[in-house]
Amino acid sequence: MADLTILDGSTFFYSEASGDVDAERHEGFFHEDVRHLSLWQLLVDGEPIDLLTGTTVDYYSARIVGRAPNDKPVTVRRDRFVTDGFHEDLVVENDSDEAQTVRVEVRFDSDFADILDAQREGEDARGVVHCDVNARTARLWEERDGYRRDTQVAFRRYGRLTRNRMVFDLRLPARGTWQTCIDVSPVVAGRKKRPLLGCDSFGRGEPNMQLSLDEWMEQAPDLETDDEDLSHTYRRSLVDLAALRIRPGASLEWALPAGGLPWFMTVFGRDSILASYEALPFQPHLAQATLTCLAELQATEFDHFADSEPGKIVHELRRGIYAGTERIPRRYYGTHDATLLFLILLDEFQRWTGDSAFARELEEPARAALAWMEGPADLDGDGWLEYRKRSSSPTALDNQGWKDSDDSMRFADGRLAEPPIACCEVQGYAYDARLRTARLARLVWKDKELARRLERDAAELKQRFNRTFWDGRRRQYVLALDGEKSKVDATASNMGHLLWSGIVDESRAGQVVRRLMRKDLFSGWGIRSLSTEMEGFDPLGYHIGCVWPHDTAIAAEGMRRYGFREEASRLARSLLEAAAAFENRLPEVFSGFERDGTNVPVPYPEALVPQAWSAGAPLLALRTILGLDAANGKARSAPQVPEELGRLRLVR
Repeated sequence: MADLTILDGSTFFYSEASGDVDAERHEGFFHEDVRHLSLWQLLVDGEPIDLLTGTTVDYYSARIVGRAPNDKPVTVRRDRFVTDGFHEDLVVENDSDEAQTVRVEVRFDSDFADILDAQREGEDARGVVHCDVNARTARLWEERDGYRRDTQVAFRRYGRLTRNRMVFDLRLPARGTWQTCIDVSPVVAGRKKRPLLGCDSFGRGEPNMQLSLDEWMEQAPDLETDDEDLSHTYRRSLVDLAALRIRPGASLEWALPAGGLPWFMTVFGRDSILASYEALPFQPHLAQATLTCLAELQATEFDHFADSEPGKIVHELRRGIYAGTERIPRRYYGTHDATLLFLILLDEFQRWTGDSAFARELEEPARAALAWMEGPADLDGDGWLEYRKRSSSPTALDNQGWKDSDDSMRFADGRLAEPPIACCEVQGYAYDARLRTARLARLVWKDKELARRLERDAAELKQRFNRTFWDGRRRQYVLALDGEKSKVDATASNMGHLLWSGIVDESRAGQVVRRLMRKDLFSGWGIRSLSTEMEGFDPLGYHIGCVWPHDTAIAAEGMRRYGFREEASRLARSLLEAAAAFENRLPEVFSGFERDGTNVPVPYPEALVPQAWSAGAPLLALRTILGLDAANGKARSAPQVPEELGRLRLVR
């Protein structure tokens, strides 16, 4: 059976289907970037149960049922609820007409690994783990460089509790039942995070969220369609976005989407923004929460270690041991596009909701973001936005666009580009951000002078960009400019983002659309991140050949923007077909192998599932097909529905 993952925001339990954890790397019970349990194992008569089923009920709850080993007629049920801490009901039933003796043993331990160690092999800086035990409670704890985390394991019934195990010796009468429960609470900065749900809490709703899952689903539009796969994909996308909701601050009225499970259950600037954009016509509160949270975390000073500059939007927020001991920044700002996307999302939110009061509330952080774009974002004052890593943190990023792996920025011949690097799509975002901020300045902030200047600057940027970033020989836009201002000429998916931003010259839009839809880029499932014709292409390369669902959805929406409705709908349809092939749930990324008659896409090993902007990608694909736009809170539609989809309608 597949692994079992249940979660509550930045708290999640990643285990085997049996509910057991014996972590070497990935598995465990995590809270705020620290693994609070690396061992959690149930033994019956000294052996694991024979698993019958292990499945999630809600995204924050699961039921596990198994039989005692060696054909003993005893059934064991574990019901688990993750909310801050976790609560586990344990029920043991004698299924026979004879009394049974059973030894039930719960083993537990913690390595207090930072999530970065759990994610990948890294330097092991763990200290000594202590355990304090009384009659029914064990408290594991570790202190590292003055930073302490604890895990309290509290049993409802008495048994024989020692450092890392609790043993219950049971005598079950014929058809008899024994049950107990366990509460596990992480402790951070002396504050115990008790489980918020107790015994038999299926269907009670997730108490940390303003909207329960049922309320969340009721708030979204109903999708009427004859395509059963599309119906399942739509629901799965909404449920996954609900599962990824986090509230990192008490001041947030609504929850925003985390990056993805398991390693990025935290504020993730670019990912949270794009996922919120994708979901805007369906769940606008995600965007409001994302904008509010990112405005609160916006940088106010220069800090090399954090790659921070005033006005910049955060890349990620970390709360683990490495952040607590200042080995890595708690707030890291190594992204060159999130600040521009922040301005884009603010304008799009106002268009869909008509909420001008909120846009006025965020005028100051929006102006600070604009000042960053027009100042520190341009390292040498040449008009292009380029990045260079300054941080000495071991987790700092060399590449700071959405393709942020070390080998993503390359020439057609495979050579890697040297920084500072000006990514093409970042220039497109800057163009779009200027026009959108100009609209807000004129209509909401009543600053016509700023609006005129931004519109003039955007027009000049578009002209310069189309002169400089166009490759006349290849008849396409280049990927980037390197530190010598040479054209990084690889053929890549980033051109789709240029269509989305509107920076593409209208006379070249058709060429870009056709280039994206050629077989070397379009796999049949989506747009490859790098063309098969490029040196270094790898169909399993993270940013050098794989297909990213959000990337494809953005390209399709860009095609719609320029009036290429047939190509846009075809591309959106291919993404929805990929979702159906992945059991209606798009992973973070999948392989770039060509689609063939088997209709089986190849997964990417260790892709995050669920992941925010991939969960939102089918929603953006639906928007593209239905031709959805909005102004002053009123939606309009100009659908171009592929025949294969049949009837398609959104109803509020």
